[in-house]
Amino acid sequence: MTLIKSISGIRGTIGGKVDQGLTPVDAVKFAAAYGTWIKENNSDKKVKIVIGRDARISGPMISDLVISTLIGLGIDVVNLGLSTTPTVEIAVPLEKAHGGIILTASHNPKQWNALKLLNEKGEFISGADGEAVLSIAADERFDFAEVDDLGKVTMDDSYMQKHIDAILALPLVDANSIKAADFSIVVDAVNSSGGIFVPALLKALGVTNITEMYCEPTGEFPHNPEPLPEHLTDLSDKIKELGAELGITVDPDVDRLALVCEDGSMFGEEYTLVAVADYVLTHTPGATVSNLSSTRALRDITEDRGLIYSASAVGEVNVVAKMKETNAVIGGEGNGGIIYPELHYGRDSLVGIALFLSHLAHKKMSVSQLRDSYPKYTISKNKIELTPDIDVDQVLTFMSLNYAHEEVDTTDGVKIYIGKEWVHLRKSNTEPIIRIYSESENESKANELAERIIREIKALI
Repeated sequence: MTLIKSISGIRGTIGGKVDQGLTPVDAVKFAAAYGTWIKENNSDKKVKIVIGRDARISGPMISDLVISTLIGLGIDVVNLGLSTTPTVEIAVPLEKAHGGIILTASHNPKQWNALKLLNEKGEFISGADGEAVLSIAADERFDFAEVDDLGKVTMDDSYMQKHIDAILALPLVDANSIKAADFSIVVDAVNSSGGIFVPALLKALGVTNITEMYCEPTGEFPHNPEPLPEHLTDLSDKIKELGAELGITVDPDVDRLALVCEDGSMFGEEYTLVAVADYVLTHTPGATVSNLSSTRALRDITEDRGLIYSASAVGEVNVVAKMKETNAVIGGEGNGGIIYPELHYGRDSLVGIALFLSHLAHKKMSVSQLRDSYPKYTISKNKIELTPDIDVDQVLTFMSLNYAHEEVDTTDGVKIYIGKEWVHLRKSNTEPIIRIYSESENESKANELAERIIREIKALI
């Protein structure tokens, strides 16, 4: 059993011993810590928190535990029930709530669940705030309400429609063109809440030819829920069988978007953001942001327009911070995470779908042709294991100095740009390894670059 306590929340496998898995006791403890932290920061107010969950089997149990704990602290709860991460993020400010909790383990398999924690803006809490929550949990510094001061629960199932309406109202979402294009689309929602939200959005956009795969929100994931090519063979086969124009898949909490071309090939998670950014920049030129481990293609299409691209440290909260700093018009992560601040500062597959379909309708080309119109890069992901006595920071410093003649970014580990190639070195916080991501024009060259860096590190140590 596994329990991971981090600044962004608590994540673990269901069952096991307390403090070794996500047991009912652990769910209560960390819900109480978060609720206490919210109350301490709003001591003069009646506190309200929004809750939503994906369709995991453990979802109802964890939801009941978390909601009851918050009520016990005297906090009012708005329960969205089955929802998505971006929907909860939108609901928090609309409800004028003081925070939000999303019960989802994102792309992890069904035995996992998690409490993801939001601030009053509907954005993930900062590192410092996360440390404060963990400190409260460690000290068990909870003070529960007396009977007359218990919180109340309000059920609200209106936010799917509110989310869709907000997307339809965006100036760059062209529902008329999407409807006229008459796309045929296959959706794989891995039997989670995307099975409700994605078809509803497509219908609202005027798409009528929709084939639903794994869209029953049972929580019984038919394949590994991370939207990687090796997990999407059923979707690929169905597209080819039906002669469909596009495949859409999302992870269980609908914040990662992956696309499949009409020939069954992968559009590529890295290129979801690139395509959407291309459309956004065409109509609203501005800055872009992605994290340091994302494809260079976004930088290319940004700088080719004479615009400014910036790279952030890995992690959604870091991408959002850099987007705010640079006033970026679009940003995200290479795992299919689209952040469109015109709607909200959070990864949102639903707005990504609407913007992508608008782009595709305007381009009047196949999905594979659109993909092939972008700079072609491939990322290779590797790691090198070190003995515990090796100073990883010293290794990274040496590599940075060794490549000082190239463009080097030390925001998060060491990223070295070598012409159109790059390699990103990051140390693990939990084990003595260095993660090595490299990118080049094809897989062979990306692997060669990684192998070269690995040889240099081994020679050093």
